[in-house]
Order: sequence, then structure tokens, then C-alpha cells
Amino acid sequence: MTDSRPQQPSPSWSSPPGQAGPAPLLLCGARLADGRTVDVRLGGGRIEAVGTAGSLAADGRRACGTRVDLTGHLLLPAPAEAHAHADTALSAAGDGPVPDDPDDVRRRATEAALLQLGHGATALRAHVRVGDVAGLGALTAVLRARRSLRGLAELTTVAVPRLLTGVAGADGLAVLRDALKMGASVVGGCPDIDPDPAGYVEAVLEVASEHGCPVDLHTDADDPARLSRIAAMAGGLRPGVALGPCGGLARLPGEVAARTADRLAAAGVTVVTLPQGGCGAVDRRGVAPVRLLRSAGVRVAAGSGALRDVSNPVGRGDPLEAAYLLASRHGMSPEDAYAAVSASARAALGLPEVRVEAGFPAELLAVRGDTLSGALSLAYSRVVVHAGRVVARTSAVREYCGSAAEAEGDPGLPRQARGPT
Repeated sequence: MTDSRPQQPSPSWSSPPGQAGPAPLLLCGARLADGRTVDVRLGGGRIEAVGTAGSLAADGRRACGTRVDLTGHLLLPAPAEAHAHADTALSAAGDGPVPDDPDDVRRRATEAALLQLGHGATALRAHVRVGDVAGLGALTAVLRARRSLRGLAELTTVAVPRLLTGVAGADGLAVLRDALKMGASVVGGCPDIDPDPAGYVEAVLEVASEHGCPVDLHTDADDPARLSRIAAMAGGLRPGVALGPCGGLARLPGEVAARTADRLAAAGVTVVTLPQGGCGAVDRRGVAPVRLLRSAGVRVAAGSGALRDVSNPVGRGDPLEAAYLLASRHGMSPEDAYAAVSASARAALGLPEVRVEAGFPAELLAVRGDTLSGALSLAYSRVVVHAGRVVARTSAVREYCGSAAEAEGDPGLPRQARGPT
């Protein structure tokens, strides 16, 4: 069984203190999604070479460095977490409001990011509330967590003000600008709860334009006219605008939802759906109609949303579970479902593409299994590579007690072998 508590990586996985970059790394015997078994050499944070198994062990040009045996593992581009809530994560067990003590927020945000890194997410976008009573305290704490995670995972923050219009909105605008100066890199928010949703979006886009930032907004998307206005207003920032979770789109009549999807596609807006559950910024739950959106040409990414807070007290924050749900419940192929948490999620975050090919960033996830569908079904053992080095491992061993048939010598039961983990 696995220990769910996040652990700091062993020093042997890391570069020595003061070293400019990670040591060369050779991943041996990994299976790719196309069925090939390969060795993959990493160096300088990138994939240097991909060759047939055994071909890169000693090519005469450079030392291979550390070897990692990935026999029995499927090697994939690493997922990215496109929608997390760092300031409320892991708070479901407490009584009353979410603690806003900066040390508590920093601890929970760090632990949550390590949990998600263990699942494979080497890049994370965290929404953080700013303004009102909390001010900038939660953001300060999450930015501290980001610094402590440097070298392990790439954490970016979204500043989420409550109100941006009217008299109360003036304070929200001031806090939002201060949040961006402090280090938040994305402008967020929830126009649905502002008395003037269109004015809220206009304010967000103005601030984002001032600071050259992407936009990531919460909306249930149950009002097609409002969503169409948001899409039209956001079109000027394409492709830097994301909307989620948009579960309300699935409750609209088919023709209305299709027209709205066409408008989102025309505006270049990304929809980030949350198949594992909702988040506190949007009261209603539900999953966006991913097949309809994709057929209209909308980029669809998937995030985790709430990670064990009051919105989803059993949230796992596992991108592979999100992909599993997209495939098992929403009709996506395993390949498209995994792309929603990897390639599409990275694109939504403005990160470079990853392929298991020479020249691409060494952001990789090895999962025990032979096929992608099998990995999404039983993805227990994982090895996570960020910036060219192993930063997390999860090993799971399943054992069975002896059966009566085995004692009687019945050859009908398959043997359960315990291989390397």
C-alpha cells in the first residue's frame, strides 16, 4: 500500500548544492504510448535523446549519469494542474471558516502541491482569494510556498478578488493591482457573484492588459448571453483567457449550448472543466459538455478543483483521476482525456509543449502499466520527472493471501507475481 503523506525527495535524487543543473539521467526500458520500448536520456532540463532499449547506455560521447529502470512503466508527458485552490486546500477537517493564519496557509499550500506533484503534476496554477478581510495574507503565504517548492514543481498564482464594480469594487481593484505587484501572475475572479458581471469582466481585462497577464475566471456558464459577452470581451486577449468550470453549459438546451460553444471557440477561450468536483467560487456542480466543446473547436483542459476542502472534502487532486473520469463518464478516448490534463492543460498555463522526443522539456510521468487505458484505470506506482530529474516516487505493492485452489494445486488461477515497483 502507499503512504499518502508527501515526503521531500531523497537527496540522492537532487543535484549537489551549488550545481548549475541536474546531472544527466538515463531512463531505461520505458514503454511509450505507441508501444515502443525505449531508453530516454535527459540533460540540462531537456530530453537529449530517445533510442531503442539499450542503445543509449554508452554512446561514446558523454556519460549517462544516473540510471532509472522504468521496465514495466508507461512514459508520458507530465500532467499539469490547471485549476487548484491552494489557500483552502486540506482544510475540510477543521471546524468553522478556513484558517487564514499565514503559516497554516503556507503549510497546507505546500503539502497540497507536494501531493499533486506525487500524482504527476509538475506545474500547477493555484487560485488564491485576495481582498475583503483576508487582504493579501493568503497570497503572501502561497507565494512563500511557491518559493519553498522551487526545483520540485512550478507553482503560479491567480489573484481572485470578490467584487470589482461599484463602491466596494474600488477596494477590490486596488488589492488586485497590489497582488500582481507582489507576484501573482494571473488575474482571476468570479463575475457571477458581482452585481455587474460585465463590468467585472471589463475591469479584469483592463488590469490584465495593464500588467500583461493571462486571465482565468470562474463561471458556472448557465447564462448563455452573459457567457457570450464574456467571450466577446475576452477575445482581444486570446489565447490567454481561461474559463471554468462551466458546468452550467451542460444544463442548457442543446442548440443553445452549441451556439455558445461556437462563440467560445471564435474567441479563443480555453474551458477548464473539473470532473472530480467543483470549487468554492462556484456553488453549482457539474461537468462542462466536453465533447460538444471539443467538436466546436474549443480547447478543453481539466483541473482538480477542490482538494479536501468544504467544496469537496474527498478531493484527490489527481490529474489521472480527472482523465479517468473524462474517459469513463464523458465519452472521451483515453488519449484525448489524458491530453486534457497534459498537453491542453500546459497550453492553458502558457507552458511549452512536451513530447517524449529529443529537444522537448524533460517534464515526464512514468506510470506502471502497458497502455494508457490501463494506466488511467490502475495508476498506482508513479515516477515523476521535473526539469530533468526525478522529484517524486510512489510505489504500490498488492499482495494476496494463499487460496484454497492454490493449496490443492489447482492451476486455474493466474499467478500473481510481485515485480519491481
